[in-house]
Amino acid sequence: MTNLKFSELEKAFRNNDFPLIENDGRGIRFLKLRSMSRKATMEEFCEIHNIDLNGFKSKDYLGHIFQNNDITDSIINEFINQKYQEERADRSNNQDYLVDQLNRLQYFDWGGSYGNSLEKNIVNNYVKKIQSYENINKEIEGSLLTSLRGYTLNSWYNHWTSIIIEDLFKDHDTVLPTVGLVKKIDFFISDIPFDLKVTYFPEQLLADKLKDNGYGNELTMLKRICRKLKIFIPDDLNPKGLKLHLYGKVSEDQRADAKEFIATLKQEKRAIIQEAENDPAELKKWLYENQGEARFDASNRFFLVLTDETDMSNSWKLKRNIVFLRDRITSHLDNLSMDMASLETTFYWKLDKKTYSCKSDVLFLKYGE
Repeated sequence: MTNLKFSELEKAFRNNDFPLIENDGRGIRFLKLRSMSRKATMEEFCEIHNIDLNGFKSKDYLGHIFQNNDITDSIINEFINQKYQEERADRSNNQDYLVDQLNRLQYFDWGGSYGNSLEKNIVNNYVKKIQSYENINKEIEGSLLTSLRGYTLNSWYNHWTSIIIEDLFKDHDTVLPTVGLVKKIDFFISDIPFDLKVTYFPEQLLADKLKDNGYGNELTMLKRICRKLKIFIPDDLNPKGLKLHLYGKVSEDQRADAKEFIATLKQEKRAIIQEAENDPAELKKWLYENQGEARFDASNRFFLVLTDETDMSNSWKLKRNIVFLRDRITSHLDNLSMDMASLETTFYWKLDKKTYSCKSDVLFLKYGE
């Protein structure tokens, strides 16, 4: 195992070369200190441990502490945990209020088919297409306001639920939190850095698996059962919206054929998700290979996959179900054994035609099993 110089580790960090850092003898030490590299935090740490900072600029604090052999890993861990507990106390006191506020969101809708690309939507579909001052004002008050509200509410919901879920991990004894924000690391488990990704079972992968298993296209099957039962099929919705709409109508239909259709579809999806839980290698690879281009990276990730098996369209609500989340996350961490072989993940990124290696873990949280 190598022992890179501090400057070499810094360069690797700037270049997002996390495998090089992790495989270094002092790489994890570097990352832990990197998470507490704010000037005030470093000065507090040095004051506690009688480290002389005279003659050093604040940008040199990190390297100075890193090279101090009297500062052991246990000293660093103890300080990080202490700082986290101080930060956590404020959030703990406010947690019930925050969860209550999050439960007031009734619909998770980005405000149209443009997803969260709000700026691109505004420029392409309003700024560049509408010439009339009167018409663009009407659109602002109408569809654009809907998009803005959906984007803002969904972003608000995702931000605060992410903080709550991160805390549930960091509260566990086996997890070492980060003190400040450090790119691509939310916490350490058994000295392995992880970036937490809270997600759902990918719709596209689910659709592909349904076809592979001989079920066919879900929207096509929904249209077929609707025609059989003479349920009206509108023509003013995009495919995603139409699928949700028809699924809701068929789910509410009390006729035997409708009930059988929904039961079969749910069972098909449950079987696919169970197969992925039994052997998550394919899912982890898929999640890396299908990440957004703008946010691409090959960092270690801990995937938390949330699924409401009674109605997958409601899986987003599980992000605020703190009792359910705490019980399942705590149980998983209590019994977690970091099997390095199972964590190793290799994927191919088609845009730069390179193969990447990293570590990843996945926890399936299924509601209504």
